[in-house]
Amino acid sequence: MHYAELARARDELTGPGGAFEIEQIPVRGQRLRAYKHALPDVRTLWLSTRQFAERPYLIYEDERLSYAEAHDRVTAIAAWLAAQGVVPGDRVAIAMRNYPEWLLIYWACVSCGIAVVGMNAWWTAEEMAYALTDSAPRVMFLDAERLARYRGMDTPPPGLTLVGVRLAETPADVIPYADVIAHAGTMPDVAIDPDSDACIFYTSGTTGFPKGAQLTHRGCITNLFNMLYAGASTALATQRATGVVPPATPPVPVSLLTTPLFHVTANNCGAYATTAAGGAIVLMYRWDAGQALRIIARERVTSIGGVPVMARELINHPDFETTDVSSLSAMSGGGAQVPPDLVHKIEKQVANARPSTGYGMTETCGIITSVAGDFFVAKPDSAGPAMPSYEARCVDDAGNTVAPGETGELWVKGAAVIKGYINRPEATASAITDGWLHTGDIARIDEDGFIFIVDRKKDMVLRGGENVYCAEVEATIYRHPAIAECCAFGVPDERLGEEVGVAVLLKPGETLDGDDLRRFCATLTASYKVPRYIWFMDEPLPRNASGKFLKRELRDRLARDVAG
Repeated sequence: MHYAELARARDELTGPGGAFEIEQIPVRGQRLRAYKHALPDVRTLWLSTRQFAERPYLIYEDERLSYAEAHDRVTAIAAWLAAQGVVPGDRVAIAMRNYPEWLLIYWACVSCGIAVVGMNAWWTAEEMAYALTDSAPRVMFLDAERLARYRGMDTPPPGLTLVGVRLAETPADVIPYADVIAHAGTMPDVAIDPDSDACIFYTSGTTGFPKGAQLTHRGCITNLFNMLYAGASTALATQRATGVVPPATPPVPVSLLTTPLFHVTANNCGAYATTAAGGAIVLMYRWDAGQALRIIARERVTSIGGVPVMARELINHPDFETTDVSSLSAMSGGGAQVPPDLVHKIEKQVANARPSTGYGMTETCGIITSVAGDFFVAKPDSAGPAMPSYEARCVDDAGNTVAPGETGELWVKGAAVIKGYINRPEATASAITDGWLHTGDIARIDEDGFIFIVDRKKDMVLRGGENVYCAEVEATIYRHPAIAECCAFGVPDERLGEEVGVAVLLKPGETLDGDDLRRFCATLTASYKVPRYIWFMDEPLPRNASGKFLKRELRDRLARDVAG
């Protein structure tokens, strides 16, 4: 592959006068790489989409909203929030499935300088209570399932206004969403600091409590421009390398979002990019490969993104060969590494779609790298080059940059890196050094600037795109009175990448089986954190000289039983 063309395209697009010109700007005491022509804030992005008034915007089952209708509802929500005294700098929580209301509430908040708190829809009542106490939102929009969970809290936070979305019956202490969108008013006229919080997205923490990452307006817009740059640079380099000229007017995108909107994959990457282009966003009640195929055919979906297992399930579904998926031009995978075999399967089995991937984090408001098409097919085990808004390097344990091609922890620096974690100054200081974000991933960078993720430094399981910290699983299991010792680790899984496994030692005289322990965990933590594999040990778990469990030894020995 002509990687020199990709470098040439980067130089042209990001150099002086280029559409994606890069400059160094002061951000929170650091000189950071940023796009010279980036929009100033997310409010500006949303207001710019009025030009697409008659186009379809949100599609959910048999419901369809145009951009004009979406703007009317966003304005009503924003005006209602202002009438409640919610002002710039305040927070509003969203706790629901991927309903159209999620995005309408999001755009209303960020357009007023109000930070959105994305509540993980799988959280238990205890986890929800922690996040609400930590983030202190003024208002929470929630659906029936989350309302039931909220009712299960021992001590609900005081002073929180609840708005019910898609409730069969609305309790007296909950405001109907219909009343909110019926509110008369105009979009509040506010000035937004680019470094103010656009949203708070929670990421699992090694202490057992999630950390609220502060994604700024500047960071979210920078990620949007990273994605636009990725598409433009790949198209330009491919054209020069192959002579294939892309259409002068690209088709209006129709994107099927398959992952939760409280994650950057669906929200900052999927929703932002499609909205900026005036495209349509199709939402699903829950992931189902067969239903996704029917939606692709019916809505003429042009792109589908999600964790890699979703692309694999589409291709392997018995209806795939008989379903018209000719509208697909891109199948992307994020939230977990795309296995090389899947890259080639997409390339071979999906007629018009090209494979793509992006590697990123909540802490970078989205992607760090991106690669697609011929460049991905040629290096299917790579995550692609870092986006122009980043400086990237691999370092040793002392923070020294390693030699080119050698492995080390990947550190990145740029305008998309989060401000920090709310109420967690020590965690912020540990994760970000002089503007450099410690990704926790072990990587190497090759001669073409492509980044290869080879291992994770963090003690974490990546299950279907969800981060599950082993310490969090262990903390939950230790709450069972029969447990003497436990050690959690990842077990390879063809469908989800990894599943949660745990080795446990019971206290003398205690009895417990796997199903009972799983049921216990399910009352305390989200279902994706409940261990699928449980090994009950007859002797104390192996430890090293400092007393730490030999996690890798346990994982290699026990997980071999599953593989076999």
